[in-house]
Amino acid sequence: MSFVFVSFFYFPVTFWSCSLFPMMPVVPVLSAVSLALLSLCPTALSARRDVLELGDADFDYLATEHETMLVKFYAPWCGHCKKLAPEFEKAASRLKGLVQLAKVDCTANPDTCGRFGVTGYPTLKIFRSGKDSAPYDGPRTANGIYNYMKKQTGPDSVHLKSKEDLQNFVNNYDASIVGVFSGTEALRLAEFLKAASLLREQFRFAHITDLQIAEEHTQTESVLLFRPPRLSNAFEDSVVVFKDYLTISSLRRFIRDHIYGLCPHMTVENRDRLRVRDLLTAYYDLDYHHNVRGSNYWRNRVMKVASKYTGRGLMFSVANKGDFQAELEDDYGLGTSDGGELPFVTIRTKLGHKYTMREEFTRDGQSLERFLEDYFAGRLKRYIRSEPVPEKNTAPVKAVVAESFDEIVNDPDKDVLIQFYSPSCPHCKRLEPVYRELAETLYSDPNIVIAKMNAVENDVPLGYDVQGFPTIYFAPVGKKDDPVRYQGTRELKDFLKFLKREASHNLVLPGFKDEL
Repeated sequence: MSFVFVSFFYFPVTFWSCSLFPMMPVVPVLSAVSLALLSLCPTALSARRDVLELGDADFDYLATEHETMLVKFYAPWCGHCKKLAPEFEKAASRLKGLVQLAKVDCTANPDTCGRFGVTGYPTLKIFRSGKDSAPYDGPRTANGIYNYMKKQTGPDSVHLKSKEDLQNFVNNYDASIVGVFSGTEALRLAEFLKAASLLREQFRFAHITDLQIAEEHTQTESVLLFRPPRLSNAFEDSVVVFKDYLTISSLRRFIRDHIYGLCPHMTVENRDRLRVRDLLTAYYDLDYHHNVRGSNYWRNRVMKVASKYTGRGLMFSVANKGDFQAELEDDYGLGTSDGGELPFVTIRTKLGHKYTMREEFTRDGQSLERFLEDYFAGRLKRYIRSEPVPEKNTAPVKAVVAESFDEIVNDPDKDVLIQFYSPSCPHCKRLEPVYRELAETLYSDPNIVIAKMNAVENDVPLGYDVQGFPTIYFAPVGKKDDPVRYQGTRELKDFLKFLKREASHNLVLPGFKDEL
């Protein structure tokens, strides 16, 4: 479909993400006509209007009008920026009236981006009344941005002046940290407010200066951690009291050790913080916005079992399986249609080892207990995502899959050069003839193996950092736990020089001069 517009006024408009109109460039259009057409795509127009566009000419002037503002510095060609854009716009719509979201195109406004030290894209920064306040290091999903920036509004700590204020504050989707003090001149109140200022991006803070307001929970000055009411259960206290000497460090440790409780709700936003420990997760149709009772049905069964294994070094959590569908399929081989309403259960250790509970989750928790007993006894087989082991593997370049990695790459008697590749990577395809020639050159050397592994279809073992393709490592004899990354030029002579330097033996190089 195409249109011809007559222009009486220059009114720049960009059509985007509307089912009626494909992506179109900025064009001069008749303003009345353009507004009528854009009304057919109101969601797109609204989202675009909610994100303020700033530049060199107006940044300082417009930024000072907003008490709190999140600014995205981007480049139109940047793939990460394109991925972030729809999430940023959704968050802007939800935060309208609370926090202003803005963007700066650094290719068109280099002075502003240079002034704020932008060196990569996208860069997100929090501004307060036009001044660069802090880098944004929160999630990059619409929900994550919304929750993170909502905590940036208002005071660092809310002053609660009645029992009703306290009840309203802690009756929240997230946990709450409340400092209880005997008056506005209390010795540790200032320290608490400093901690709230430093940690407000992560947690909700409030303070009380009348002990009677919190008399139901404490009779002395202290800090109270209220877990979210939606996660209330019979296996742990809903309120945890901190009575130690209050410093920023001690309060931070207290929050870290108690904020999640026995079985937190894992989300896309907090999963990285939870996975610093060995973690069991039950995935099911969890929905705390619309079905709190149903969501807690399975969580309570997990917690009943989890309470028997406290102190064993394993953390427990629950999650919405839809939020982690791709991960369940790709990392664990689990289809979310399998099992119906019953939870999937996985364990991911902090070292990246993965286990899945193959037995059906029983409502009495017995199957989960059997799974845990096998895990702690070391009887579980790790789940490894792997292509089938090749029946024949006689080519000069040995094909490696996850299941055969230990056998081939970790062979204690062989030096191994391993290339991690993607079948669709053009750089990998360009390297293929050189890599094959290298393998043919060393084919008669019984002490070295030239290998490759499809890193898209196979789990990459620990110790190998594969962020792009191709990535090449050398695993020498006696140092399999400390492979050496190859970062040289990808020419035959350069590979040979590298191997001659790193190999545990003298290379067998028929036809090549010794100066290599």
